[in-house]
Amino acid sequence: MFYIGCHLSASDGFLAMGKTALSIGANTFQFFTRNPRGSRAKPIDPADVAAFLTFAADNGFGTLVAHAPYTINPCSKDGHTREFARMTLADDLLRMEHVPGNVYNFHPGSHTGQGVETGITQIAETLNAILTPGLRTTVLLETMAGKGSEVGSRFEELREILDRVELSDKMGVCLDTCHVSDAGYDIAGDLDGVLTEFDKVIGLARLKAVHVNDSLNPLGAHKDRHARIGEGYLGADALARVVSHPALDGLPFVLETPNELPGYAREIALLKELRVG
Repeated sequence: MFYIGCHLSASDGFLAMGKTALSIGANTFQFFTRNPRGSRAKPIDPADVAAFLTFAADNGFGTLVAHAPYTINPCSKDGHTREFARMTLADDLLRMEHVPGNVYNFHPGSHTGQGVETGITQIAETLNAILTPGLRTTVLLETMAGKGSEVGSRFEELREILDRVELSDKMGVCLDTCHVSDAGYDIAGDLDGVLTEFDKVIGLARLKAVHVNDSLNPLGAHKDRHARIGEGYLGADALARVVSHPALDGLPFVLETPNELPGYAREIALLKELRVG
């Protein structure tokens, strides 16, 4: 099954997101759990959630992707920043229990000069502090572009974090096509090779979601600038190969391209047209 969607505003609730997704040809979507640049989270309306869950089941929606705010950094050298990240992640996971069985994605963080090894240790410590045996959400580490002191641009770094998490069955990875290309993985020229390396280092069973983004920058640029599908260095054909790859079948594919809803509708239609299988 092909599950494709885009990032949507959560301001009007879950049912509104579901109806918006359906109107643009999507059968999944991504949303911020709270203000992406701050700490404020809108109260969850149980009636809205119940209506959405019925709507999603009736319309064959796939796994939803929740996204943590960009402001959290669990591996900052500043202790207050790390504690803010821990509190935010823990609260978000409590909120995700209203829509169980979905995934929660976050950027591993930037080590801010402490070094990658220290960053990895601190990220794992945060995860060990917030994960619980009864959690019904899978927490995803996102592949990063390697901008500045970002942790997670190499598959080996993500594997190290996963290896240090005690409840590792609650963890997975979200692969971002723009980020991995910017990090130096030739996803446009050698998709099979990149997925083989991912499988060898992390394991494809850990891959739970894919961000489908073109890139404004060439392979290995370490910049992280998303482009619309077909308007960047990856190209529409390469991204069509991504959404068509049998190893990724059934995963939620999420567009984070610089678009409004009509643009997302066009890209969803394009990828449906180009997809093979």
